[in-house]
Amino acid sequence: MKLWIVIAHIVLVATNLWVTAHFQEEVPEDNEFAEFEDFEEEKPSLHVERVSESIQKEDQDFEEDEVDVSDVADGDSEFDHFQDEEEFEGLDLAGGNAGPKTDEPSTLTITKVPLHLRDRWDSFYLEILMIIGLLVYFINYIVGRSRNARIAEQWLIDHKQLLLDNFSLVGHSNKSGDNVNDNDLMKESESQYSLYCSGRVGCDSMLIELKLIKRQDLVAVLAQLVRPQNDQAHIHVELSKDEIDNFVLAVATKRTAMHLVRDMADISVYCPEKRPGEKFGLPSGFYVMSEIAETTSAILDTKVLQTFSKFTPYIDYIHISDQFSGRKQQEDTTQLTMPEVKRVLLMGLNISLKGRTCNAETQERLKLLLQLTFYLIDKLRRFKLSKESKNKADKNRLKVEEAFLKTTHAARAEAAAQRREERRRAEKERILQEEDPDKQRKWEEKEQRRLAKKRAPRMKQLKVKAL
Repeated sequence: MKLWIVIAHIVLVATNLWVTAHFQEEVPEDNEFAEFEDFEEEKPSLHVERVSESIQKEDQDFEEDEVDVSDVADGDSEFDHFQDEEEFEGLDLAGGNAGPKTDEPSTLTITKVPLHLRDRWDSFYLEILMIIGLLVYFINYIVGRSRNARIAEQWLIDHKQLLLDNFSLVGHSNKSGDNVNDNDLMKESESQYSLYCSGRVGCDSMLIELKLIKRQDLVAVLAQLVRPQNDQAHIHVELSKDEIDNFVLAVATKRTAMHLVRDMADISVYCPEKRPGEKFGLPSGFYVMSEIAETTSAILDTKVLQTFSKFTPYIDYIHISDQFSGRKQQEDTTQLTMPEVKRVLLMGLNISLKGRTCNAETQERLKLLLQLTFYLIDKLRRFKLSKESKNKADKNRLKVEEAFLKTTHAARAEAAAQRREERRRAEKERILQEEDPDKQRKWEEKEQRRLAKKRAPRMKQLKVKAL
């Protein structure tokens, strides 16, 4: 059936082609513009007469001209497209008549445009400014980095002997001596250096961090003009566990005190109240945050107060705590256990004031402030709280722990339920992997009893006393 359909289709196509080829001439053309032909015939024949006259004139000129063989040869060798009559039809080229004459002037003009071989410098002012800015940035980076390195090395040279007298190990290497080696200071960044010390009675270790101004950063240098900062040395001493009683005490400038109360966990919990330092004999501008009043008078003795009065611009803060856990945790973090705490002595000292580098006199003062650190370490070993103050400190820590457990009760219960569910799932997988049907049946019965007991309503049992 399909073959007959294909044959019929071929026959129809061939018939159509044959009819189109033989009867195409007889079919009148459908001229859509026939009605406009009458108007074209009625136009005056002036243009035709002008064309005929121009053709006759060209024939006469052609007969009169002599053909030069050398010109023909030159024309074959080099072709000038501006002299080709067929290239510009209807235009008068070189005074000749290459087409019908018209009264309108020729509109073809060839203008010689000069080439700009050299551009002006003001066209690239943006690129020039960017290159100058990059050069200034890299030059400031190199100069600032070398200057910070010199400040750190000079600080170590001035304090190395004092550190060696108090610690058996100074630096991040096993070398010890008067000569400064490259392994003593550890370079954390271009503006931060650290020095590790250990081997002293009363403390486990001491870490000194030199946080210098970011002189290698051009943006920080420009910000320094608006808001000056100081090069600082942060001393972090980890005290021995049994060498210090339980209390929190901090003495700091106004700006640093606000930062400690807002960000540090132990101060914000145990002693959030700031008291002016004038009440305790400190210079104006310092604030005291103390958990127990007894510790304030005991730690801030006459020698410490004299040091504060003599080196007021160089002391930023002193922080003593047995509950130090770093910065305050965010509120949305779900922590199920109490944070790990350490017994620490923290000090912040200004190496330079208002961007000025330290001289010999300043270095001598900084040595005395470093000796104040060792004095406080020894004093904390000898200081013991009274019985009442110790009970008060223990109650404060118990309250903090109870409050923490109360706030995290729901999270701990959810975590415990999740752990129980994981144990039951693991036990179920272990029973199903065994081929003993009796164990599987017993486990299913046990699980059903547990679920039934869980769904059952709880009833309180009341005890009635006998009359």
